[in-house]
Amino acid sequence: MRDPYDVLGLSRTASAAEIKRAYRKLAKANHPDHNAGDPTSAERFAEVNAAYEILGDQDKREKFDRGEIDAEGKPRFAGFEGFAGGGAQNADFDPRSFSDIFSSFGRGGGGGRARSFRFSSGGRGPRATHTGGMDEEDVLNSIFGAFGGAQGAGPQAGAGRRAGASAQPPKGTDLKAEVAVTLEDLVAGKKPTVTLPDGRDVALTLPKGVKDGQVIRLRGQGYASPQGGPTGDARITVRFVPHPRFKVDGSDLRTDVAVSLEDAVLGGKATVPTIEGNVSLTVPPHTSGGRVMRLKGKGLPTSTGGRGDLLVSLRITLPETHDAELEALMKKWRATKAERKASA
Repeated sequence: MRDPYDVLGLSRTASAAEIKRAYRKLAKANHPDHNAGDPTSAERFAEVNAAYEILGDQDKREKFDRGEIDAEGKPRFAGFEGFAGGGAQNADFDPRSFSDIFSSFGRGGGGGRARSFRFSSGGRGPRATHTGGMDEEDVLNSIFGAFGGAQGAGPQAGAGRRAGASAQPPKGTDLKAEVAVTLEDLVAGKKPTVTLPDGRDVALTLPKGVKDGQVIRLRGQGYASPQGGPTGDARITVRFVPHPRFKVDGSDLRTDVAVSLEDAVLGGKATVPTIEGNVSLTVPPHTSGGRVMRLKGKGLPTSTGGRGDLLVSLRITLPETHDAELEALMKKWRATKAERKASA
């Protein structure tokens, strides 16, 4: 695969914003859906995704710049473990082991009897000694099993290596994005449209009772795997758009409504806004300020298919202008209250 910087047309000093901008432009231009008549667009699109998987991840980009991984994200060869640059436990591997083993091959076994060897790790590290009864394949497995990178020795270790070679290529990186949802659209059951970083627009089906901050997974909508493995997923975080009238409380909504003094004392009607429109609320007589009344089924969708409630806090208000009659009434009420208290 080409150098990811060359694929995206960037210099090695490009900022994260420049990398993202270049990726979006190229992904949109080379997307197979926009190039139905060009059979090579899929290959170019995959190459752009693979390049962004390296440069779009700060950790992978730093490793690539240091030469620790290649353009496909694979670790570069760093020598055999057990030699210089290998594990510390085998830094003192005794090279006389090879002399003992291979000279024994030359001497033969006499009468067709196979020779074999045993590795010991005491003293100066792995050392081969003759034990008798092992064939050449086992000997070679034992040799390489003596180095620190092997887990065990013999045919089982070789089988493990053969099994590892058939492992599936890694999955592509998951894509992360956010989608803004209004409370009105949530109640109406509308599908919000999310624009992915590669320029695709996807209509998102929201699960029942979705919550603010909930992550929805779209399988196979992420980045392509540079090694030909399964495509990653898209992880979409749902964000509720703040509403000027309502506060979200789980599946319930909260709001407050002004009530006149006379309606609070004598009872009356109050107009209450809901997501679908205004409704009339009966205010009982002798209602105190701060009382909460519940309107059933006027909240947000729940996971069981129903709706939460609208909780209405009543806020008693006085006339905006000076009212002489109200003031005289309150003075008379205060005096009467004081007389009753004094005579009690």
